[in-house]
Amino acid sequence: MELELIRTCYPTGTNGQLYHGGKLICYTIELPWKDNHTGASCIPVGKYELVKRYSPKFQWHLQLMDVPGRQFILIHPANNAPVELKGCIAPVSILTGPGRGLQSRDAFNILNTLVFAALAAGDPVLLTIKK
Repeated sequence: MELELIRTCYPTGTNGQLYHGGKLICYTIELPWKDNHTGASCIPVGKYELVKRYSPKFQWHLQLMDVPGRQFILIHPANNAPVELKGCIAPVSILTGPGRGLQSRDAFNILNTLVFAALAAGDPVLLTIKK
């Protein structure tokens, strides 16, 4: 399965549109681009494998593998990137401003249903991030 994230970076946050097969799945929010600094920046453009991961805090969620210079870059719910994210990606249903959105849990559940089904079928899931 191939996913494509097209992002727009602003000084206070990054917004994106996440697609599968040319169809919009949801929007995304992230921190602004700050030269890939850990905990302060969105991640670099590129292609990343997604894997299923569990933690007590987020339950089942997704992790991006092999992000240059970074570890544990996750896809998890959040509605305010500057307050709730440390370099991760949050799916949202509605964008409300740079790095901000609404109904993240709903968008997260839609994305997970799609990706978890592909992973359960043995299909690798790749996310290409573009500007």
